[in-house]
Amino acid sequence: QVQLVESGGGLVQAGGSLRLSCAASGSIFSILAMGWYRQAPGKQRELLASITRSGSTNYADSVKGRFTISRDNARNTVYLQMNSLKPEDTAVYYCSGGLIDSPNYWGQGTQVTVSS
Repeated sequence: QVQLVESGGGLVQAGGSLRLSCAASGSIFSILAMGWYRQAPGKQRELLASITRSGSTNYADSVKGRFTISRDNARNTVYLQMNSLKPEDTAVYYCSGGLIDSPNYWGQGTQVTVSS
């Protein structure tokens, strides 16, 4: 069993930056692909970024060039560095683990609010 706990959300002005962290319990973290999703009010949950166990990354067009996903297997942690934030980035952000398109594990979510 893997538990995921996100942190680092908050309120930031447009153009600012935040770094989200997702700490995982369990010894299988290093073999899991990890991802970050977000869900805005009234919208479907959206896959933003993913990283394989070997470190290969993929990004949604909406965040490419602004967001960076990374992982530290020694710390069982995955990060999402978010730069040049826009009001439309406001959402609840979720960490995921396992299959990228159909994750086996989810965090509880952390709110990110970008003010204009």
